[in-house]
Amino acid sequence: MKRINIYEEANRCLMCQDAPCTKACKTGDPARAMRAIRFDNHKPAKRWIADCSDADLERAQQACIHYNWPIRLKDVLRSIHPDEVTEPYPSLEIDFCGIHCENPFFLASSAVCTNYDMVARAFDAGWAGVFYKTICLQEIKEVSPRFDAVHSNGLHGDFYGFRNMEQLSENPVDVDFDILHRLKENYPKKVVIASIMGQTEEQWIELAQMAERAGCDAVELNFSCPQMRLAGMGSDVGQNPELVAIYTTYVKRAVKIPVIPKMTPNITHIHHSAMTAHFAGADAVSAINTIKSVTMDDNAEVSGQRTISGYSGRAVKPIALRHILDIASNQILKGIQISGIGGIETWRDALEFIQLGCNNVQVCTAVMQYGYRIIDDLILGLQRYMAKHGVSQLKDLVGSELTSFTTPTNLDRTTVIYPMIDRERCVGCGRCEISCNDGGHQAIAFDPETRQPRIIGTKCVGCHLCRLVCPAGAIHISKRIKKK
Repeated sequence: MKRINIYEEANRCLMCQDAPCTKACKTGDPARAMRAIRFDNHKPAKRWIADCSDADLERAQQACIHYNWPIRLKDVLRSIHPDEVTEPYPSLEIDFCGIHCENPFFLASSAVCTNYDMVARAFDAGWAGVFYKTICLQEIKEVSPRFDAVHSNGLHGDFYGFRNMEQLSENPVDVDFDILHRLKENYPKKVVIASIMGQTEEQWIELAQMAERAGCDAVELNFSCPQMRLAGMGSDVGQNPELVAIYTTYVKRAVKIPVIPKMTPNITHIHHSAMTAHFAGADAVSAINTIKSVTMDDNAEVSGQRTISGYSGRAVKPIALRHILDIASNQILKGIQISGIGGIETWRDALEFIQLGCNNVQVCTAVMQYGYRIIDDLILGLQRYMAKHGVSQLKDLVGSELTSFTTPTNLDRTTVIYPMIDRERCVGCGRCEISCNDGGHQAIAFDPETRQPRIIGTKCVGCHLCRLVCPAGAIHISKRIKKK
């Protein structure tokens, strides 16, 4: 039997509520171990099954309620190597806009934080703060259905792209600010930030002052919602640097708490709006909100009609990172604090945002898919990374990768890295030859008798398409050498 791919199996796990596998096991928590693997913490996963016998894991596997065949729990969990990173782990404390945060993980202003009980449960789970769902003075009426997802054909539940037509909080304004007041009273060490959206200068000022009176730590200005039904709101503002400057200035003059404009990605150069916010006195910026998009699923129609609305989920992360880089690498904006948003699902995703200059990150779609419980692995993974690399303070990672970026003009074009085939991992599918032949440089020969691919060095240009399409992970990189 070929070596088991623990991530492939973990991705099949349904991550059940009150998991039957753990109830059947009794001596450990295989469901928690599988969740750790799913969220990129495979070595620490061993701690949750350390006392389990093979019989325990076999019982757990038999109890698995997967819709096709059970997860190979025993094979997966017995294949994990011991964790070389040991506790104590470093603290994840960090300051944002002068506000002390116990860790960098916040709920993004969205459906994941619309009432007191939801946010309280998130705080109890370990989230450091909340950008509460955007409050406005207009009456909000939502559509049904309001969500759609993009996933591989025939798969359910695990989508990589998410589209939503939801707007702002449907609660009365006084109800929302009472919720925020109670949250800050009952959780004084957590960070409570009100997200607001006005339509006029007077509305922006009124909402910001209400947030300050409610005891909020800061106020986020939603200049970026892509699906507002009223003109002059949401991304209509974020796409107009002049309006960004005007509304930011009015709010800054009206309150003493930090002011954080939220940037729209539906713009060519996000740093233009970020700069005007900065010049207007913004204490930080949030980026990005959802990306304007269209999906065509008939089940997402609203009374037979469709519309453009916001796209999120792990599919948008590279776009979000591009916008973060645009802000963080701009010399005029140098030093501005950033709250990063867009496709964050694992601790490694969060780390990438932090390394590009974010002091904290906001999560929405992943919480909608998997629940507040993902905070455990976000914290664990980031702490282990810091411990493994000798980083004692999270702030030392902020912007640490900015210097590795350059323009296409300056990239090294005199060297090459050739791919190399791991014969032990290769299963002989021939996918590498197909892709290289039809989409690359015809640099792979495939022997149908032995079912073995061979790289033709005189043709290979080191593009690495073969490595990326290999389903077995059998193609690796070699050393960088000078081109001949």
